Amino acid sequence: MPETKLPKDFESQMLELLGHAEFEHFEKAINKSSRTSIRLNPAKCFTPYPLKAPIPWAKQGYFLEQRPTFTLDPAFHAGAYYVQEASSQFIEHILDSLQIPKGIYLDLAAAPGGKSTLLSSYLADEGMLLANEVIQTRAQVLKENIIKWGWGNTLVTNNDPEHFTPLEGFFDLVLVDAPCSGEGMFRKDMQAREEWSPDHVQFCAARQKRIMDQAGALVKAEGYLLYSTCTFNVQENEEMIRFLTSEFSYEPVRIPLEESWNIKETEVEADGKTYYGYRFLPHMVQGEGFFVSVLKRTAGANTQVPKRIKDFKHPYLKEVSKQDSKALDVELDFNGNGKYYLLKDSYFRMNKNWNLHFQKVSQHLNLKYFGVEIGKKQQNKWIPTHEWALSILPNNKFPSLDLPENQAIAYLRKNELKIADLPKGWVLITYHNLPLGWVKNIGNRVNNYYPKEWRIRM
Repeated sequence: MPETKLPKDFESQMLELLGHAEFEHFEKAINKSSRTSIRLNPAKCFTPYPLKAPIPWAKQGYFLEQRPTFTLDPAFHAGAYYVQEASSQFIEHILDSLQIPKGIYLDLAAAPGGKSTLLSSYLADEGMLLANEVIQTRAQVLKENIIKWGWGNTLVTNNDPEHFTPLEGFFDLVLVDAPCSGEGMFRKDMQAREEWSPDHVQFCAARQKRIMDQAGALVKAEGYLLYSTCTFNVQENEEMIRFLTSEFSYEPVRIPLEESWNIKETEVEADGKTYYGYRFLPHMVQGEGFFVSVLKRTAGANTQVPKRIKDFKHPYLKEVSKQDSKALDVELDFNGNGKYYLLKDSYFRMNKNWNLHFQKVSQHLNLKYFGVEIGKKQQNKWIPTHEWALSILPNNKFPSLDLPENQAIAYLRKNELKIADLPKGWVLITYHNLPLGWVKNIGNRVNNYYPKEWRIRM
């Protein structure tokens, strides 16, 4: 990678943070290429590449020897793995080491979905995740990645943080991966260097305070708040911990580290207590710049428990009765734990254990997606959705066809497939037994139902 000069004010800032000797190592590292890393989807049980270098703080994370063309890998489109920067995968270690109770989680600034898919895997069928993104176009990307991941335990919303005020004290965990000045991306993104300035840092810090002023109140008593950025400076990191603890009552949380990981623990004195942050520096770890801090809400804080809504009303969602939901689960060979809603004659399924939480959220937020969209039922026959195909729900109602790589790519390009001896009707297309989507054999031709907006254009 060609070296590009760092902004002078940024150099001064990092010299103050690191000192001259360490800054020299930092400057060399930030002008070297970074390693590509992925995180496997434990629900889809597929190893796409030779995985020789595990990420030490992430059980499902691996470095790759070189960067493949992910767009031309059917397993990528099937949600078998997520391409995620190694430092960000430290969230997995936080969850596991603290054994954070599973419940209802919020990822407040979630797009494109790396941390949301990680939280979704951790929660599995024991919790519900609300993945929110304020920018509408990015919320669409988030939705697609959640659908590909396939766990069916996630709601995607498109809201400003201030819209969450009715949900104060509602969440067991809130993750805020805050919009920041992006200093940690200087190695990968030359434009980030060009856009950086001290004024931009101050602008980002002000925006983060506005977000945290809302987010700090959303965590229930004894719940957890995770604050992270992909930047190095103190204003957007340690100072944000001081701001948060001046506004809300939180206890410090310290994360166990292995010395060999070379993650830099930082201490923040605030409100008479010592809080902790974890800084990832490119000359010390094989990952990009990252900062994260964990805080625990005090026992005396507010806790909001959702109440049963006697007559659920929603502008466009229609609740399916308990009896009919149970009948649908039996009909579809699901696990019997489903709750269904109708949207424009299409059935959506979610875990019934979180129905009260879902109904509460749906009264206040702009839903873009939730659970798994199953499809429409016409004359006792199902018109299945792409979302059902990619989910981890059973699809035993339909025959399947496993395609080799070249044919799988042709399917993902939405090309017409010529397949002999294909059963009539809906057929699930798979690659190494990973579902990719549907085709329908209508006799004289096979219709490819891969979503037009998702097709491979490369």
